[in-house]
Amino acid sequence: MNSIFYALAIIVPAAGLALSAFFTFKKRMEGRSVRKAMRVNLAAFLVLIVMVSVFAFCASAESGVPDVAAAPDTSETAAASDNAQDEETKSSANGLGLLAAGLVTGLAGIGGGIAVAAGAPAAIAATSEDPKSFGKSLIFVALGESIALYGVVISILILNKV
Repeated sequence: MNSIFYALAIIVPAAGLALSAFFTFKKRMEGRSVRKAMRVNLAAFLVLIVMVSVFAFCASAESGVPDVAAAPDTSETAAASDNAQDEETKSSANGLGLLAAGLVTGLAGIGGGIAVAAGAPAAIAATSEDPKSFGKSLIFVALGESIALYGVVISILILNKV
């Protein structure tokens, strides 16, 4: 059952991203607005992130469920079973930490890209009209980049804790 969740965690997001890219391309070829299609793609991407998290959590939760129908443990096998469960708990915590670090870095990068995409053209336009405004414009572009850097710092902190 574990392998089913892992397979779903890989296949469903890949298929969803491929379908959303296909529909975006199709709408663009029909002459429709790309902005609406990009909003749909962003919504699909966020839904897929949630689905991957749920599938990964279900797979890690199922691997830690003890078998109720198993024979009663002796003291030696109980200690070995407890050690195995501790290792599985550490392993699932490590996996969730890596997933969290990846999400933090990815979402911060997307946010920083959106901020720079809005700020950089405005900074270029302001600089072309008045060259003295270059320093002020550069600050706004740097603020957008700092969002991505904050995400990287947080993911490094998460990875050091795991």
